[in-house]
Amino acid sequence: MATELPYDLIPELAPLSWVLGSWEGQGRLGSGEDDDQIFYQRVDFTEQGLPFIEYRAESWICEADGTLVRPLTTESGFWSLDRDRHDADVGPGLSPADVVPAYRSAEDVEALRSSEDSFPITATITHPGSLSELYYGRVRGPQIQLISDAVMRGPLAGEYHSASRIFGLVNTQLFWRWDVAAAEGAEKEAHASAILDRLPSLTDGRLAPGTPHTPGKKDA
Repeated sequence: MATELPYDLIPELAPLSWVLGSWEGQGRLGSGEDDDQIFYQRVDFTEQGLPFIEYRAESWICEADGTLVRPLTTESGFWSLDRDRHDADVGPGLSPADVVPAYRSAEDVEALRSSEDSFPITATITHPGSLSELYYGRVRGPQIQLISDAVMRGPLAGEYHSASRIFGLVNTQLFWRWDVAAAEGAEKEAHASAILDRLPSLTDGRLAPGTPHTPGKKDA
């Protein structure tokens, strides 16, 4: 089945287009048992006309009724299709990209679809405290699977060896789960999970440069 292009996205973002927008909801740390800590989260997936999606997640410890107690953490990064570098790719640094896009149509993007009917993707996610992750994975319809390939830790980071994340759209809600292995050779254990609702947005997740970020229920 050919990739459909919603909005006016550049073609290679079409496989990830379903996740664009702002999402909010509750989750639980650990395996999600009733006595695990509850958190509230806002996640934004935005694009600015470049071949990647910007990811930002802000989380707060909260009560069961949604009352925010205190900030928990923030993470951010960039997600894109995993492919060979092209002259149309910006960087390193501020090195400008060629104006001719790497993929001009949905048919061009179809060449990246695998025999398993999925597209390869990559994501970088950075955390406070000198911790950064590089993920590789697959997007198949409204489902994303990511497995860490490399983790960079500085002196402020705690024990964190590897991780996996899954995201899925279920009945208009975004479900996600994050599993972590703290040390080499350790089994991955449930770290956190959440169910998020999409927020109404005039931009459908496409924020103009300089648009202020307003984190929903943070001020509730």
